Amino acid sequence: MERVVERTGKNVEEAITLALEELGIDRESAIVEVLEEGNKGIFGIIGAKMAKVRVTKKETAGEKVLKYLQDVFDKMHVNIEMDMEEDDNSVFINIQGEDSGIIIGRRGDTLDALQYLASLVINKGEEEYKRVIIDIENYRKKREDTLIRLSNKLANRVMRTRKSITLE
Repeated sequence: MERVVERTGKNVEEAITLALEELGIDRESAIVEVLEEGNKGIFGIIGAKMAKVRVTKKETAGEKVLKYLQDVFDKMHVNIEMDMEEDDNSVFINIQGEDSGIIIGRRGDTLDALQYLASLVINKGEEEYKRVIIDIENYRKKREDTLIRLSNKLANRVMRTRKSITLE
């Protein structure tokens, strides 16, 4: 989809409306630059100039994260695909691909680091904090299930032996 559109109209407001319609966005999601004010000329005929504006679509937090992660993955030479869901408070990115193991890292350390860096990228200079959640092929759910099974197993062992166990 185009991100920048230049439009002309009888006046500035008409030109802005035409550009916003073409981009399919509202005024809050756009940066508007007035290139030429335009005027009616003499009697609305002689010397009339059309108003000209440039409207740029603002980049959403989710788009920033996708762009950042794509740059990182390109430099890592990994072949993956990303899906993004965004709401008012968070951005959720699900990653699928052949090379997903390298992105997860040991016990999810690399994945957590990427998530932290992505959070810094979208929240820098912003007033409201937006949470970033990155998951790879449902890794976070699988890891949670594994830790729950481990904790239940160790809890049963403690109850049987009456000896304490220390975890990492």
